[in-house]
Amino acid sequence: MKGLILSGGKGTRLYPLTYTSAKQLIPVANKPVLFRVIEAIRDAGITDIGIVVGDTAEEIKAAVGRGGRWGIAITYIPQDQPLGLAHAVKVSRDFLGDERFVMFLGDNVIQGGISELIGQFAESEWNSQIVLTRVSQPEQYGVAELDDSGRIVQLIEKPKDPPSDLALVGIYMFDHHIHEATESIAPSWRGELEITDAIQWLVDHDYRVYPYVHRGWWIDTGAPSAMLEANGLVLEELTPTVEGYVDRDSEVDSRVTVEKEAEIVNSVVRGPTIIGERTRIVNSYVGPFTSIYHDVVVKDSEIERTIVLEHTQIHSIPARIQDSIIGRHVSLTRSPIKPKAYKLTLGDHSQVGIL
Repeated sequence: MKGLILSGGKGTRLYPLTYTSAKQLIPVANKPVLFRVIEAIRDAGITDIGIVVGDTAEEIKAAVGRGGRWGIAITYIPQDQPLGLAHAVKVSRDFLGDERFVMFLGDNVIQGGISELIGQFAESEWNSQIVLTRVSQPEQYGVAELDDSGRIVQLIEKPKDPPSDLALVGIYMFDHHIHEATESIAPSWRGELEITDAIQWLVDHDYRVYPYVHRGWWIDTGAPSAMLEANGLVLEELTPTVEGYVDRDSEVDSRVTVEKEAEIVNSVVRGPTIIGERTRIVNSYVGPFTSIYHDVVVKDSEIERTIVLEHTQIHSIPARIQDSIIGRHVSLTRSPIKPKAYKLTLGDHSQVGIL
């Protein structure tokens, strides 16, 4: 089997972080989401992986490389415009050939990996396997309707009146018949070739499409709230280690990971939390469900349930920072200049809460 990861798209729901950066490279528990997807496919025994890339191709190529760090081979597949998931399959035809493959959205995180799913599909005679999970707002997703025997009746992309609460997770397995399907469907009202329409074509033409209902958690990290939720879930699954320095005046509980060359000085850190490489936490409190990436300084401040990206400086903030995502190379400080005032330079789509 081959692997296909979709890493195009503009990530508009994560603006302004994704104005200049690929959404798939935002870290969850200090590891980019795209890396987690690559590892999930690699751990399922697949070593030939194609990545569909768009406007952020060069950044993704620089971060991922040719795959040597994972012991796999990476092929980059350009998609000039984000014209739908089925379109991504079409532009990947030369890479895929007639082999079976798993397609995984590069901004999704799933509990437990996909090794079991790949094993099931590889040993079956199914033409496709789709992963479903129950969601509270199915109208925001592709939705599957099953009959009493568990077979697929229909698939609808973002229906106004959903026939069920079973949403398609961003993981799909196909054999070569999917290529006939993608050539046979027309663009939807959104102007995109929908993968739901392609799978429906397989169902309508009596190909075997097996629905697997996933019972664990699954997160589409395309929005800030979802990114924070995924970060918390993954942090809870980490096996904590302390490779950096913690001074004797600090209180660091057993659920905290301190990466190499990090320093914690006269601070309280409560987990599940991860402190990145070469990061310094000084005279501060870091609360649960926080991921602080590499080369960050947090001094005389409090922070909780937050993601902080690399090379950011947080100094002397009078109120606790929480439920936040702070980007790269940010300087967040309290100005000593009087009269006291909030002085802000904010990009488009920024969100700031002030007490």
